[in-house]
Amino acid sequence: MAMITPPADVPPEALQGPDAGGVLTATEAAKLGVEPTQKPRGMLRRSWEVFAENKLALASLGIVLFMVLFTFVGPLIYHTNQVNTNLATYLCKPSAKHLLGCNEVGYDELGRLMVGGQTSLEVGVAAAVVAVMIGTLYGAISGFIGGAVDSLMMRIVDAGLAIPYIMVIIILSVIYHPNPAIMILIIAAFYWLGVARLVRGETLTLRTREYVQAVKVVGGSGLRAVIRHVVPNAIGTIIVQATFAVADSILILSGLGFLGLGITAPATDWGSMLSGGLTYLQGGNYWWLIYPPGIAIILTCIAFNFIGDALRDAFETRLQRR
Repeated sequence: MAMITPPADVPPEALQGPDAGGVLTATEAAKLGVEPTQKPRGMLRRSWEVFAENKLALASLGIVLFMVLFTFVGPLIYHTNQVNTNLATYLCKPSAKHLLGCNEVGYDELGRLMVGGQTSLEVGVAAAVVAVMIGTLYGAISGFIGGAVDSLMMRIVDAGLAIPYIMVIIILSVIYHPNPAIMILIIAAFYWLGVARLVRGETLTLRTREYVQAVKVVGGSGLRAVIRHVVPNAIGTIIVQATFAVADSILILSGLGFLGLGITAPATDWGSMLSGGLTYLQGGNYWWLIYPPGIAIILTCIAFNFIGDALRDAFETRLQRR
């Protein structure tokens, strides 16, 4: 309840509410012409306050914003040719003209890092969105219906989780020529299984709430109850899982690129850049081929994980009541 500051001319006995606790209700405050000194905090504000208390999360949010600006705005400022090879700059060292040197075919490494970052972030975010959307809808429907249908749908999820998905992803990457769209579908095709199990567990608790039961009483469809009531009330869990999914998708893409199964050239990603740099690591001190993409992968994935941890705390129901 908002704190009330009484005017000087209001007698003390008038401040006693029905509970004789000296606290005015909103109606009593209006009769006395008293204005509250502050408004109750909203859910978003409380969530932001909890999130802002985590300094690592704030730093991680800054890292993610920097990576987005670096990869998408950077090429507009730092112009490089990432299509045509230039053997005249073969493995050139960092200089004023090439701030991070060049790779084995003469591509400017800093410009390459920006282009590779675009692919990594686009695939990571898009694969996470697709996987979370499919998993959320599947898990919510399974948990809401329950019974034999729920058991059958979860057995399908269990069977999918039992498959060594890394091996399947590698096989699919070999069969199909990797491009960003195909990589998004390949990663999302297996990642949604874990999301579905998590959302299904959340739905089992939400389907017994009064507002969900009211939809059934008034004749509303189950799909309406899922979309309008179950999913919005599980949005905290969904958002947290989405942030973890972005980091995992970037790692999967980087792992495939490191194995040479990533995006087809001349496009690239951070994992493919790291793989190409390792080829020349033994032949000389070509550190600029290794450290920049490796640091970019580590910082980005750790940042998304810290943001996910902070969001989990921010959306925690117990913290919302403090």
